[in-house]
Amino acid sequence: MLRMTEYIRETLEGKKPKAFEGVILIWNLTNRCNLYCKHCYSFANKDREELTREEASNFVHKLPTLGVKYAILSGGEPLLREDIFYVAKLLKEKGIRTYLSTNGLLVKDHLKDIKESFDYVGISLDGRPEVHDSFRGRKSSFYLSLDAIRECLKEGIKVGLRFTLTPITAGSLPFIFELAEREGIPKVYVSHLVYSGRARRLSDLEKEDYRKWVGFIVDKAFEYVQKKVPIDIVTGNNEADAVVLYREFTRRYPDLAKDLYERLTLWGGNQAGVRLMNINHRGDVKPDPFFFHSVGNIREEDPVKIWQRNALLSFLRERPRRLKGKCDNCPYLEICNGNSRARAYAVFGDYAQEDPACYL
Repeated sequence: MLRMTEYIRETLEGKKPKAFEGVILIWNLTNRCNLYCKHCYSFANKDREELTREEASNFVHKLPTLGVKYAILSGGEPLLREDIFYVAKLLKEKGIRTYLSTNGLLVKDHLKDIKESFDYVGISLDGRPEVHDSFRGRKSSFYLSLDAIRECLKEGIKVGLRFTLTPITAGSLPFIFELAEREGIPKVYVSHLVYSGRARRLSDLEKEDYRKWVGFIVDKAFEYVQKKVPIDIVTGNNEADAVVLYREFTRRYPDLAKDLYERLTLWGGNQAGVRLMNINHRGDVKPDPFFFHSVGNIREEDPVKIWQRNALLSFLRERPRRLKGKCDNCPYLEICNGNSRARAYAVFGDYAQEDPACYL
């Protein structure tokens, strides 16, 4: 994840960059869901073939050995998993920070438990009401999700808005930022489309449009820092955003560009299989949730061994990664780290190929 406003602000303030420590776990606790979203990478449905409470508990006890410092509990819709707060409690007992990624429809029913169990809540809003409802397959879901954000704000729960950038939703991006400003939502996370699950049926933005919208997001980040607007902007799943950020920063603050570049190289770009780990509801371990292949299953093998020995993980952990196509000689490879390997596989059938969604 690229923390745009934070990196701009800290560079301008002269703060020394710090290397990120620890592993982020994205844990798809369940594949059950109460929506049917067009971009769902996990084909969420009513599948109940999920880890038992005992299996989940045993896995949590392994996480400190794996270096996990942050756990994002997702789904499907994670609040449909009856023991989610038990799992979150175990994670916190291990000193792991907990994050909830939800569509928001069930948040009101669990506000007290959410406040006690999670350090942060991300709630999805993918555009204007009619766009969001169509994209997520349920009428009035926009207002239910917005109400959930409002309830979290009232309760003092750290909450942010999640938005997926696609041809269907892109035109709503200005509305999303206006909404965040109006409602006092302190964080906007913009996720790029990855061609996995139902998202394989969607087309991506044309490159010219892609550059336009990313430019819009970057300009918003500079605006918020300069005007001291208390909203953080974060993007994910397309690390080319860091290059656009660096180029614009260089244009505005050429004397400090070297400092931002150092910060971005320490950030390291795409971290699938490096500082990012995914486990799905069946116990399959993946470098990130979008990969087409798992590297093992915790029901069959010790997760520590899985995470230490695998050819795909070894490839992902090379620095620089040995990539093909235009990624092979890209001067910004040390910033983006080759971007999404899952998108490369979705289009070319090869994890080493160039990322087709690189819009540079």
